[in-house]
Parts: sequence; C-alpha cells; structure tokens
Amino acid sequence: MAEKPDHRRVKRDHRQIGRELELFFFDETAPGAPFWLPKGMIIFKELERFIREETDRRGYEETSTPILVKSELFKQSGHWEHFGEHNMYNLDIDKELFSLKPMNCPESTLIYRFKTRSYRDLPLRLSEIGRLFRREKSGTIGGMFRVTQMTMDDAHVYCRPDQIQEEISAMLDLTLAFYKQLGLSVAFALATRPEKAMGKVEDWNEAEKHLAKALEVSKLKYKTLPKEGAFYGPKIHIDVTDSLGRTWTLATIQLDLQMPERFKLEYIDQEGRSQRPAMIHRAVFGTFERFVGILLEHFEGALPVWLSPVQAVVVPVSEKSNSYGEKVKEEIGRQAPNTRVETWIGEGTLQAKIRDAELQKVPYALVVGEREEKEKAVAVRLRDGKDLGPKKIDEVLTKIIKISENRALALW
Repeated sequence: MAEKPDHRRVKRDHRQIGRELELFFFDETAPGAPFWLPKGMIIFKELERFIREETDRRGYEETSTPILVKSELFKQSGHWEHFGEHNMYNLDIDKELFSLKPMNCPESTLIYRFKTRSYRDLPLRLSEIGRLFRREKSGTIGGMFRVTQMTMDDAHVYCRPDQIQEEISAMLDLTLAFYKQLGLSVAFALATRPEKAMGKVEDWNEAEKHLAKALEVSKLKYKTLPKEGAFYGPKIHIDVTDSLGRTWTLATIQLDLQMPERFKLEYIDQEGRSQRPAMIHRAVFGTFERFVGILLEHFEGALPVWLSPVQAVVVPVSEKSNSYGEKVKEEIGRQAPNTRVETWIGEGTLQAKIRDAELQKVPYALVVGEREEKEKAVAVRLRDGKDLGPKKIDEVLTKIIKISENRALALW
C-alpha cells in the first residue's frame, strides 16, 4: 500500500517519530502490537472523542461485544472460510474452539437479534470502538501500518431497503468532511463482487447499484475496482493521499445483504410480515493504529493543535520569572481547562527550551519574562519558528481555544 522507503520516508518514519515524541513503541515481547504511552493515548482519546461526538450527533448507539467468542460464530458468518481460519488466533478451551475476534460484524448481528425489531426501529445504527486481533505473518508486520492487535471505529447500520441510500449518503458526508478537515485529498472507488463470494449474484448486483447510486447522488467521481469487494458485499473505498504522494485506503462503506441472511435477521413490516434488513458496515479511521501512523508521517509529527499531546509550554526567561510562569499556567487552566499545557522550569537556556519545544512539535511556546509579567502577557513562538511577540493572555487563549475546538489546521 505504501511506497518504497526513500530519503523523505526515512526522515518521517512513524516508528521513529513515535519514540522521539514518546507516543508509543514496539517490543519483541508483543510482536505487531504497540505499547501506547501517555502522550500517545491523548491522540487516541482525541480521535475517540471525535468519532463519539459524531456518532452521538448522527443517531448511533454505542455497543461493546466480547473479544473472545466461540469459533462457530465465524463459521456461520463465513469468515472462517473466506477470511481464513489461519488469519485468526484460535484457542482450544475445554475441548471447544474459541477465537479472538478479527472483526466486530458477526457479534453486531447478535445484538440486532437480541429482540424483535419493527420497521419503526429502523434504521438501527450501532457503533463500536472495538479491539481486534488478526494473525499476520512475521514478515508482513510493519510498525503501525500492519499490526496484530488493533482498534477500529466500527459501525453497523441495519435498515430497510428504502433507507439504504440516505444512510450511505450520510456516511459519505461524515467521512468526506473529516478528511477534508485534515487537509487530505480524497478519492473514491467502488469495489465489486470478488471471485470467492457468498450469496446470489442478483443480490450483489442490487448492492452494487445502491452504492453506485449513492456516489452519483452525492456527485462524487469514482473508479470501479472489479472483483475487489469483501466476500460478503461490495464496498466503497475512500482513499486519501498524504504529503508524500502515497495513497491509502482508510474508510470503507460496505453494503451487506449476506450476513442478515446467514444470521436470519428480521424486522416486522407494516403488514406484520417478517423481512430481511440490509446491513451497512462503516469505518472512518479504519484502525486507530494505522491512521495515527499515517498522520504522523503526513504531518512529520506536527499534528494539528487538537491532536497535539502538549498544546502549549510556558517558558520562563529566567528563575525570576518562574513564579509568573506558574501563574500563567494556572490562568490557562482556569480559562481553558481542556488545554494541555506544561511549564518548563529548570536547567537550560531559553533558546534551548524553545528549540526543544519545536523538536517536540509543541504548537505554542509561551515565553514569559519581566516585561510580560508587567503587561500580563506572553511572548508567543510557534513551532514553525515564527515569533509573534508579546500578546495578552486572553487573546492567546481565545485563539488557541478556537483553533482547537474547530479542529483547524492553522496555528494562528
């Protein structure tokens, strides 16, 4: 998926950035699974917060399903045969075979099936930020881009046939808006029925028409990827191009008419008859791990303010200004309690501290000295090297809060 390493690629390697910025690391004790450090978890939690805000606003209900389940579930869903039993971690427990789940969708169907559903209950939008496990060959594991343990911002929407178009359009709108906000160029593709696929050809044709129509109604140009759909349904690929010109498939929207049939999902229509719902699978980030790795290389570690683990550092000019530096931090905590700020008091010259702030990709270095204390101000230095000079604390906080809350790319 990624291009071969070159000079720029090595300079931006997310594994190196992850260690230098103390975000995450890998250890041989857990091949293919990252150890998230406190600063890395801030990025993780901000992404969680974003997707939860969006799903709450758009009528999703959050669920959580077991990590370890009987393998029979994946045999019923078709994953055992089509995804591959050798791509799962399987355990023999008390003479019964269990699997660590490689995806959430089969268990989501059990939540749907928990009670009788009416046509009035649909669409039913179920989201899950779920931990998944996929068995990868050691030679294919590569940092965050291919891991054995991952977290996915998953969602499954169950709906009537007349609701399919509206639900897919809403998913396209959410995904497109988010990637544009990050400054990533987006392209779309429609992946059709693969050679090995479940179900009737006519069902696949119907599903492909629905996806194509949704793209066309949204006036989105797309290319067709013959035979590259999932084994249970065609899908829309949403690809982004990063600052190195590499293309990544991150978000997918999959229309599935097979799993509802396999799990005998039903809803009662207006005439009291049992009908099959359609099932739409959706992820915006793909996996958190891969998404963070891509963002780190795309931005060379200089993440947007809302994702930056440390958003501002207060840097006293000398020991005489340490007390004022602490007061500035307290004022930030009072006016902007969600701002992540540190005070750098200790050894080292002012220039060395500012340089460290730039190397740590901290958006704002707020320098304070005797002049700033008299004026109740801070001297603002941006991580790109720009010196904005003294500014009132209120003005600085208003700017930082606005940029962070709007999840903007700008620094000032």
